[in-house]
Amino acid sequence: MPIEKIVSIPDGVDATLEGTLLRVSGPLGTLERDLRFPQISVTMSDDGIVIATDSEKKKIQAMCGTLESHARNMTKGVTSGFEYHMKVVYSHFPIQLKVSGDRLDVVNFLGEKQPRYAKILDGVSIRVGNDEVTVTGIDKEKVGNTAANIEHATRITKRDPRVFQDGIYIVERV
Repeated sequence: MPIEKIVSIPDGVDATLEGTLLRVSGPLGTLERDLRFPQISVTMSDDGIVIATDSEKKKIQAMCGTLESHARNMTKGVTSGFEYHMKVVYSHFPIQLKVSGDRLDVVNFLGEKQPRYAKILDGVSIRVGNDEVTVTGIDKEKVGNTAANIEHATRITKRDPRVFQDGIYIVERV
C-alpha cells in the first residue's frame, strides 16, 4: 500500500526543492534540509511538498512521516518560530547566568567555584530573566538541542536528587 503525505505551504512562505535539498524561506528567515532517503521520493506540487513511497516496509513508511514532520517544522519555524521556557531552580546557592558569545555561563551552581558552560547553537537566541531562561529560534532541532545543553550543564551527580533539586529545567515548549 503506497503512502503519500502532503505538507501544505502557508501564505508568505516560499519552498524550493533542488534535488533532495528542501529550502524554505519565510518572514523570519531561511531553513534548508536534505530530505534524501532510499525508496522515498520528495517532489513539489501545487498542493505543497509531496513525500511518497511505494514500499511495504514499515521502517520506510515511518520515515515518510519523519520527513513530513521535518518539512512541517521548517514551515512553522520560518513563520512563527519556536520558543522553549526554562525555569531556574535553586534552594541552596543562588545561580547566576551570563550569556557570553556562543555559550551560557552557569556560575555558583551548588556553590561550585568553577562555572559550568552550555553551548548555544547558531541561529538560537537566549533571554535570561530572574528565574527563567527563554530559548528562541527558527530551527526546532537547534532550539531543542540548546535547551538540552542548558539542562545537561546543570545535571547533578554524586548527590541525592531528592534533596538537591537545583538546576535549569524545561517547563514549556511553544
